[in-house]
Amino acid sequence: MIPVTQIQEVGEVLGGRRILGKTVKSLLELNDCVERGLPKAALRHVAAHVFPNAANQRAIMWRVVPEGTYKRRRARLTPAESARTERLARVVAMAEHIWQDREAARRFLTAPHAEIGGKTPLDAALTELGARQAEDIMARILYGLPA
Repeated sequence: MIPVTQIQEVGEVLGGRRILGKTVKSLLELNDCVERGLPKAALRHVAAHVFPNAANQRAIMWRVVPEGTYKRRRARLTPAESARTERLARVVAMAEHIWQDREAARRFLTAPHAEIGGKTPLDAALTELGARQAEDIMARILYGLPA
């Protein structure tokens, strides 16, 4: 179960009230946002949250939604694209929660890790099982266990 404070942090990584139109306070509200389809701007916000460089932002965005598809979309992502976006935001929010420093979290998220086959936690988060692996590594770090 994700603590309420972390759900709110996920909402903030997705753009908070400005992009989502409300402050996400529960898992139910977050799920509702994903099922309705997140605004396209939420994906841009997640990418910008991790990468200051526009080229890196686009690279991760196009891995969630192909560039041509993204450009054709009017305002909202599909529920599947929204789920991938939320998954990235969840992993980013957890890293920032643990390190309490966006730059330190970014270094962790973009560094290859042996326990996920040399992938970066951000790359792993593109799939549900990969996100679970990244979250497991971060939970062990949080609780002082070998990671």
